[in-house]
Amino acid sequence: MKQLITTNKPVEQAAADLQAAVQRNGFGVLHVYDLKQTLQSKGYPVSAECRIFEVCNPAQAQRVLNEDMSLCMALPCRIAVFEQAGRTQIGTLSPRALLGLLSDRPELEAVAAEVEEVIGRIMQEAA
Repeated sequence: MKQLITTNKPVEQAAADLQAAVQRNGFGVLHVYDLKQTLQSKGYPVSAECRIFEVCNPAQAQRVLNEDMSLCMALPCRIAVFEQAGRTQIGTLSPRALLGLLSDRPELEAVAAEVEEVIGRIMQEAA
């Protein structure tokens, strides 16, 4: 259900490279959360860096939402860049698995498979 790639890049560089790869592949970055900074500002510090990117391809999102608006709960896709055990990881949850939990429509399986392929490519390019 999750896909993880380890990179030798520091989090900052992997995050910058991820943002560029998202755009090259026809997706957009809707928001980036700096989880470490957010938790620290609320008095709950964590030691590891973590950036969570919300990404979306508008055409694919439209296809999904036109079939079943309740699937908005699974959108947008999220890709995380974080530190774990001294290494930088880039990871996501499988769009196919998420949509599969929420819908059994075969036409949505094809959309999810396309999105998953592109997100995998984005992550590889960023690594």
